[in-house]
This record gives sequence, structure tokens and C-alpha cells, in this order.
Amino acid sequence: MFSSLFLAFAVVSLAQAVQFNVTVGGGPLRYDPQFVNANPGDTIIFTFKQSNHTASQSTLAQPCVRASNGFDSGFMPVSSSNTNGPFPAAQYTVQDMNPVWVYCKQGNHCQQGMVFAINPGTQFAAFQAAAMGNTTVSSSLSASITATTTAPTGVITATATITGGGQTVTTTYGSFPGSAAPTSGTSSDHKVVVGGSTLTYTPSNITAQIGDTVTFQFMQKNHTATQSTFADPCRSLTLTSTSGQVGFDSGFMAVASNATTFPTYTIQINNTAPIWVYCKQSGHCGQGMVFSVNAVESGANNFAAFKAQAIRLNGTSSSTTSTSTGVQATQTKSSGAVKMNDRGTRVLVGIVGVVSMAGMFLA
Repeated sequence: MFSSLFLAFAVVSLAQAVQFNVTVGGGPLRYDPQFVNANPGDTIIFTFKQSNHTASQSTLAQPCVRASNGFDSGFMPVSSSNTNGPFPAAQYTVQDMNPVWVYCKQGNHCQQGMVFAINPGTQFAAFQAAAMGNTTVSSSLSASITATTTAPTGVITATATITGGGQTVTTTYGSFPGSAAPTSGTSSDHKVVVGGSTLTYTPSNITAQIGDTVTFQFMQKNHTATQSTFADPCRSLTLTSTSGQVGFDSGFMAVASNATTFPTYTIQINNTAPIWVYCKQSGHCGQGMVFSVNAVESGANNFAAFKAQAIRLNGTSSSTTSTSTGVQATQTKSSGAVKMNDRGTRVLVGIVGVVSMAGMFLA
């Protein structure tokens, strides 16, 4: 038996299986990161922070319903006073390249967007939107979400008449002083190229109307489109918000140098307040890899000032963590983790000094 276990360990080591670390809860109702791209044999370690959450398998069609025979960590209560650990953990081993959908079955956490996925392709945003009741999942999924916009002082409610396509529509919208008012009832999609030969979003600053979409197309290397704030350009809005806002985050999009197809991530504009975006790959934001929607160019908080702020602050350690998909090698130690499988059973295992090897060449 010992030799069999040793052989299994050796095979996994030679294949350089990757360990992905996912933080569950601990403030925001969120899995961090929200999804990963993994290979068979890779492991996902769910570490449960404050409150009482689960990692439960669901389906794309029913995001907030436990899948038949799907895995389930069970509830993992963690006291709010426990800030230094140890924290309970659950381990899942990836079986194949098919998508795996996960949710928290506590109360209405799933309905607030607390979901996670393995190998979701372009469908994660639609999965999360379906969980929140914002869309109907179908075979022709659209990977789009509604962008969360910080509501700065001075945002007012305005009513406007919009004419387009021969129709006149009266609409009420949130307007930021100095921003453009809606001009057409026809929505547009704004394509933004992320990365490639330079650490830039192209274009880096756009004006979009309510109802428009912004589609980020990720080129070579490994980038993200992560919502931040003007005051703290290189940290996620989810981490810095004092009111519990959850900003959008594409997650890491690793693209090989010889790739001919490129992943995309789409957000929808729901008001005219500025939206600030950065790449959370190590060092990229600090080099000015930022983007904005509806920045008020006539004011002090314009795009150039946002970029200068990002470079001045040079990012923070919080903007790049060991949870980045295929970016960094990490080493973690834990014990008593719950090992989960697709048959919904659980056994206790010990995990000591597991080293995650990832594609650092993509950084």
C-alpha cells in the first residue's frame, strides 16, 4: 500500500499538478478568485474564513441548487474573532476539463453572487448573473455582467428622452456631474484589447452610454480586467469598499504566445459614473496598465490623473496574490482539510507542504 501511495505521489509530482488556493468569505460574500482554469489532477483548496459558508457543486442551469451527487464541503463556521487561523479547508481534485460549478448554500449567499467555477470558459459571468436572477441561462450564453459603479458624492438622478430606431423612450438614469447624457436608445459594444505586445488596454479611456457593453479581449500573456477606484487604482473595489460593494473581475486570462483565439469578458454599463479598471498581474498596474469608462476629462479625476496615481502608488501586495491562475508558485501548509469528490462524499486528509507549480512564463 505504501509503495502504491509513493508511486501515485511520484506521478503527480512529474506531472507538476497545480494547487489553486481559493478563499471563501472572510468579509465579502465571495470566492477569491471567482474561477480558475485547471487540468485533471490539479487540486483546489477552499479555505473558509469568517462567517459560515460552503463549497457545494451545482449546475450551470441551476446555480443555487445542489447538483445530484455533486460534492459538498458542508458548512464551515468560522468565528468573527478568528482572524489569524487556523481555518478549515476543503480539497477538490479536478477530474477532467469539463466545467465545474460551485456555490455557497448559506441563506441567500448564492443569490448575492457567491459562486465559483472551474474551467468555465466564457460562461462564468452568465453563471453568476443567473445565480443573482439577472438573466436566464440558455445554450447561447452571453458572458456579460452589470458593472458595479462606485456612487461618488454628486451623483444625481436624471430623466431624459432618448430617440433611436424610430422610437422615443423616456428613461431615468444615474448621472455623474460632467459626464455625457445618453444620446441613443441603441446600445453599442466597445471592444478593448488587453495586453499583447504592450502593457496597455487599447483604447485606455472610453465614453459609453447606459446600456452599452464593454468587451475586453485578452491577448498574449496573463492579464485581468479588475474594477478598482480612483483613490486606490491598483486594488480591487471588492477589497477596498467600506459598504460591501463587489466589483467585477475577469480573473486571470492566460493566453499563450502562439494563440490564435482569444478569451473575452463583457460588462454592461448601467449608469454614467466613472468606472476604473486595472490589471492585477504582478507589477502591471504600477506600470500604468489601467483603463476607465466615462472618466470626467474636464475634472481633476480624469484618466491621466488615474494612471499617474497608479504609477505613483505602484500597486500593493494585495493586488497580486497567490490565487492568481497560472501565475505564481505558491507554498501552503494546512491540516485536516476535507477532501471532496464528485460523488458527494467527504474524507479527512492531511495536507503538508504542498507546492504549487504554475506557468510563470506567462507573467
